[in-house]
Amino acid sequence: MPRSQVGRDTDRVDGRLKVTGAAEYSGDYRAADLAHAHLVTSTIARGTITSIDPAAALASPGVLRVYAAPESRLALYEVTGQAAGFTENYLPLKSDVVRFHGQAVAMVVAETPEQARDAAALVTVTYDAQPPRTSIADEPHVPAGPTISGAPSSLEILAPGVGSIDAALAASDVVVEAEFHQNVQHHVGMEPHAILAVWDGDQVTIHAGAQIPGPYALAMAQRLGILPQSVRLITRYVGGGFGARVVLWSDTPLAAAAARELGRPVRLVLTREQMFTLTGHRSHLTQTVRLGASRQGVLNAVSHRSVAERPTTIAFTMTPAHSTSDALYRTPNLHVDAQVAVLDIPGSRAMRGPNEAPGAFALETAMDELAVATGVDPVTLRLRNQATAHPATGLPWSSKHLDECYRLGAERFGWAGRSATPRTRVDGQWLYGTGMATAIYPAHRRAGVVARVRLLDDDTAVVSTATSDLGTGSATMVAISGADALGIPVQRVTPEIGDTLLPPGAPAVGSSGTHATVPMVVDAARNVIAELKRLAVTADRSPWHGAAVEDLRYERGILHGLGHSLTFGRLLTTIGSPGIYKESAPGGQPVPGYVHHSFGAHFCEVRVNRFTGETRVTRFTTVADVGRVINAKAARSQLVGGVIFGIGHALLEENHLELDTGRLASSTLADYLVPVNADVPDIDVVMLDRPDPVLTGPLGDGSEDVGTGSLGARGLGEIGTVGSAAAIGNAVYNATGIRVRDVPITLDKLIDHL
Repeated sequence: MPRSQVGRDTDRVDGRLKVTGAAEYSGDYRAADLAHAHLVTSTIARGTITSIDPAAALASPGVLRVYAAPESRLALYEVTGQAAGFTENYLPLKSDVVRFHGQAVAMVVAETPEQARDAAALVTVTYDAQPPRTSIADEPHVPAGPTISGAPSSLEILAPGVGSIDAALAASDVVVEAEFHQNVQHHVGMEPHAILAVWDGDQVTIHAGAQIPGPYALAMAQRLGILPQSVRLITRYVGGGFGARVVLWSDTPLAAAAARELGRPVRLVLTREQMFTLTGHRSHLTQTVRLGASRQGVLNAVSHRSVAERPTTIAFTMTPAHSTSDALYRTPNLHVDAQVAVLDIPGSRAMRGPNEAPGAFALETAMDELAVATGVDPVTLRLRNQATAHPATGLPWSSKHLDECYRLGAERFGWAGRSATPRTRVDGQWLYGTGMATAIYPAHRRAGVVARVRLLDDDTAVVSTATSDLGTGSATMVAISGADALGIPVQRVTPEIGDTLLPPGAPAVGSSGTHATVPMVVDAARNVIAELKRLAVTADRSPWHGAAVEDLRYERGILHGLGHSLTFGRLLTTIGSPGIYKESAPGGQPVPGYVHHSFGAHFCEVRVNRFTGETRVTRFTTVADVGRVINAKAARSQLVGGVIFGIGHALLEENHLELDTGRLASSTLADYLVPVNADVPDIDVVMLDRPDPVLTGPLGDGSEDVGTGSLGARGLGEIGTVGSAAAIGNAVYNATGIRVRDVPITLDKLIDHL
């Protein structure tokens, strides 16, 4: 049998297409008689449109239409039901109300993108502006409500006889209290949001980047007022998402409605500046963490409160303590509380490690402060407070090897040589320090995922499911799991993804793609092998015609039995069939009775210039417990990318909201800083590769294993982001003795204290 690719370093099956430019992204598709659109966006954050003058734009060369609020001729409709959660709550260009700075107020369609852009600059808009609500501190705070999983975002668990979390803290020997703040952060995918809409009668084909193709297409159908089966979404190649491509924003329905009204295909590509306001962001928020412990560092009380923005148009429920403070450490007294303030700002949405990354920055920084206050080593402190069951629910984890992550990470990093005293290591003008933090991320399961496996008469297979690949390697994961389940080389498996004509796929969100998809591929492979055996004993020209299925054995792509052996392709050729296929049963649901999480430990070294405050990350080690690793090369890349996100979170990324205008002031790549090569050291990544024993059944439901099972894989796309910023901040403290609780940690927050 060819050696399985599972767990090995496997090149991307689409790698050559991407590096040669042959892979077509949404903005690359062509269509006959193509028109181009460009949006005009608001220059106020709250108020009404009093007039829009399109005359100069309409007189410009090549202009076909100007669609302007409040009464554009575009036919768009409300989205209701479950699909409403995947789109904004207003109809674009159908009202004179302005809800945020940068909202689309008009759209120009012309023969070329340059003509559309130039004409859009000529559209004149006047407003009746009102003062926007922009301050979390000044607006009323209300409960955030349930999390996206339906769990409460606020809870309190008290030990017997303890009257309140405040009483528990007061009874603790050591108390740490700290407040944390972060500004807006952005996804900044490499590929701009681009849409091509092509109508054929009442059928529309949409080329657009989407992380959850099925619900995206369903919301699109409602927006356009057509049947769901009339929308085909193609999203084969996506240049980054990180949460920005979960929602059906206003750009896609506007382009599709214009294409229908014009009777010709329309392409709309957002500018980089427009992406900062029209495609979501991570909320800015304030967090307060209070920890109470014994003098030996054993936790007695954990309190974690947060206040985040809630835009009026669409918002991701920010609950940063959920899945961090209510899940990570053992404590008899626990209190988490999430509040929101309604603001007139662009819509917010999930961003890689959406709640967990900011929540872990606050919690893991506070844990480092507790280590300083008690004199307990930060690794020892965390081992001392490890939770053996989920603190909020009491349920066991399906698998947890966090203690090994701590110990292995400390060994690889050389943690034992660390000095706990700040400003101990000095080399010329540089202060060196080390820090660490814990990572935790829920292993989300998604119901309704289906995969299809086709066996072809040339001894190849096609594995199909409508998940999308944001650059994470989903196509390669599908190919590897199909090859492993069929026992054939991965080169003989073609993955089909990113098309809503395919079976419903796993959403590319919440680190759920791999462990929701793999068991479905395994089940589909098992079903198609059973169908192959059935054909072998029923087809007239088969050498096994009339035999019993039990007489046949499938192994390594070959059927054996009763003195005969044929590859599946040869059998199909013999019986005159070009191919056969079977689908999996719908699956991907959580396994009851368990809590599923991935875990990790980060170790970081930084150097800080003692004259300027310049901070550089010099070494980084991450050890992750993510279940079975499917593609080691892609997994390592994902974890490295997550750590790089953490570098941006800790040191660079923020967009300032102007309180008087509601404008996000740093909405260009000249002003919004992201890590580049010079900011990133070599990152040492280790994966324990311990299969999750609860996720080994054929449907990933814990039932008896059949064939290769689901391999016990969990998600890992976001675990690298969670806690990595805190490890950097803790290292900065160890280097300088300065505790910075507001990210990013910029020069101005250090230099006055150095």
